[in-house]
Amino acid sequence: MNKRFYRGMSAEERLAERRERLISAAYTLYADVGFPETTIEKLCTLARISNRAFYECFSGRNELLQAVHDRCVRETLLSVSNSLEQAPDTPAGRIEAGIAGYIGFVTEDRRRARIMHLEVRRAGDCLTRSRQQALAAFTRIVETNVSDLPEATKANPHLLTVGVIGAIQELLIEWVLVDDPPEIDQLISTAVHIFHRSFLT
Repeated sequence: MNKRFYRGMSAEERLAERRERLISAAYTLYADVGFPETTIEKLCTLARISNRAFYECFSGRNELLQAVHDRCVRETLLSVSNSLEQAPDTPAGRIEAGIAGYIGFVTEDRRRARIMHLEVRRAGDCLTRSRQQALAAFTRIVETNVSDLPEATKANPHLLTVGVIGAIQELLIEWVLVDDPPEIDQLISTAVHIFHRSFLT
């Protein structure tokens, strides 16, 4: 069956290109104006597409936010994995490299930090599953890399990992919201301190 082409692109390519423009627009608007205040009209204006074209790509703002959030998570997981591959082969080395890789990459672009840690919460229940999947993915990375740490606490290791990840998320929310954000090195050193105090004392 022959494909129909317009301006040198097939229908599938045009759809993919529009999706990318909407994801790019959402990445900016959800992090700048905020998810609740971002209308489909604003998204379409920035992406330079019609409202009709929007609904050919996404069912609504929630699905678009999920696509943006999921991409941020995938890219962050890749960054953390790369940091761990280059880390010293010691528990402390892996811990520090993983935390630095996570915080460093997330804060590299303030929009990424805001979407991953603030706007997904403001979106409500529609992003609950995506948030849970992201938490599970990061939890697996931590548990894999601390499996050989000496047992230093009677707390449930899995729950402890979830708690430490939650603390790091709150540090990043603080970084996003305050007028005078702390230096990234301070965020990393604080997160490392929390991790060591949780698992090694």
